[in-house]
Amino acid sequence: MNKVIRIGTRESQLAVWQATQVKDLLTKHGFSAELVYIKSEGDIDLKTPLYEMGVQGIFTRSLDIALLNERIDIAVHSLKDVPTQLPNGIVTAAVLQRASYKDLLVYNNMPEAGNQQPAIGNAQTTGSGFTIDHSPLTIATSSIRRKAQWLNRYPNHTIENLRGNVNTRLQKLADSHWNGAIFAAAGLERIGLRPAASIELDWMLPAPAQGAITVVCRSNDQFAFEACQLFHDANTALCTSIERDFLRALLGGCSTPISALAAITGDQLHFQGNILSLDGTQKATIEKTIAVNNSNNLGVNAAKELLENGGQVIADQIRNGK
Repeated sequence: MNKVIRIGTRESQLAVWQATQVKDLLTKHGFSAELVYIKSEGDIDLKTPLYEMGVQGIFTRSLDIALLNERIDIAVHSLKDVPTQLPNGIVTAAVLQRASYKDLLVYNNMPEAGNQQPAIGNAQTTGSGFTIDHSPLTIATSSIRRKAQWLNRYPNHTIENLRGNVNTRLQKLADSHWNGAIFAAAGLERIGLRPAASIELDWMLPAPAQGAITVVCRSNDQFAFEACQLFHDANTALCTSIERDFLRALLGGCSTPISALAAITGDQLHFQGNILSLDGTQKATIEKTIAVNNSNNLGVNAAKELLENGGQVIADQIRNGK
C-alpha cells in the first residue's frame, strides 16, 4: 500500500496520544500513516468559558475544515467533543473501544481529614470527623454539566472556571487555592498524568460519549473509511450513539447540563440520563434497561420520556436564560 493516510490532530498531549493510537492501529493493519498538526480555536482561547465560545464543534471545526480541504485524510477526536450532526461531506469512519467514562476529582488544599482521602466520592465522614457535605469548598471546572451535578450534590460549594488542556489545568490547580478540580479520568490516564490525590466520582453521570475516541473521514474517501473500519468497535459505537441521540433529542450541547451513559451486559443494554438546571437546584432523571437488539431508538425515546417527566421545564428555563 503506497498511499500514506494523513491523520489530523490537535497539538495537545492528549490529542496527539489519541491520534498516535489510531496511527498505530493503521500500521498494525498494514497501512502507512503520518500525523498532521492542526491548531483549534478551543486551544487558542484558554480564558473564555466554553459555553460563551459558540460551543458546537469548538475542538473539531479546524480539523473538519482541513479534512474538507483535503489537507488531511482522517481526523481523530474525543467523541464527546463532536457535534451530534457532522458537517456535510464528513462521516464516521470508526469508533474505538471505550476507555473509562468516569469523571475524576483531583483534590488540592483539602481541609485536614486525617490520613484518609477526602470523602467526596460518597460524602462519608473522614477519620478526623471532617465531612465534605458541610464544608464550603471551592472546586474548579469549565463544564457546566459537572458544575450542575456538583452543585446539586453540594449546594454550599463554590465553582471556579478552569480552561486549558489537561497539563495546563493540572498546573493551574497546583498553583491555586482551590480545593480540587474535575477531569475526565480517561484523559488523565491515557497520558499517565492521573495524580495519586484523585477520586473517581461514581455518582456523577458522564457527558454523552465520554471516554470514546472517534475517527472521521470524507464521505467520498472509501480507502480511508475501509482502513478505519478494521478497528471499529461496534459495542462502543452503539452505546455512544444512543447517548448522543439522547443529547440531540434534548437539543443539548456543551451549554446544557445533560449527561448520559449506556452500557451493555450480555444481551441487555442499561441506560441512564439526566438534565439539570444550570445552578443544579433542579434535576430530572431517566433509567432504562432493554434488550440490545431493541435498543436502536432508546436514546430518542428516553429523551422524550424525560421531557414528559420534569425535563421540559428545566430545558425551557435553560433555553430562556432563566
